[in-house]
Amino acid sequence: FAKLGLTNTPWAMIIPSLISPFGLYLMWIFSEQAVPTELLEAARVDGASEFRTFWTISLPLLAPGIVTTALFTIVATWNNYFLPLIMLKDADWYPLTIGLNQWKDQASTAGGQAIQNLVITGSLITIVPLVIAFLCLQKYWQSGLAAGAVKE
Repeated sequence: FAKLGLTNTPWAMIIPSLISPFGLYLMWIFSEQAVPTELLEAARVDGASEFRTFWTISLPLLAPGIVTTALFTIVATWNNYFLPLIMLKDADWYPLTIGLNQWKDQASTAGGQAIQNLVITGSLITIVPLVIAFLCLQKYWQSGLAAGAVKE
């Protein structure tokens, strides 16, 4: 990243977050179980192209796995502490995790009781976007749970 001139930019956080070996493995295992090969073969026999088979059959079946992987990645990126600490020099680009830690350190060294309230309030505010993401994407999880409850 230093040779590309990407340090101290938001891209230093975004690009590594796009690559998730755990997410790839999770989606690989989920897709093997969620999309039956018989269903794909039936679509091919009916004359559907690979593109249409993916968009109309596979993608809706993969939605719970995609949402789960996305939420894991969002939480991991949101709570990432070490990568921004290494890649960013400018304090204006620091994410909330580093900012809260600096506030905490400032409160403990200055003996300031007033700033400790800011640290606690800031910690509460930092979880609000994660809670919103979970609540908005909850219906996809429930659809995935209901799909596994079918009796034969």
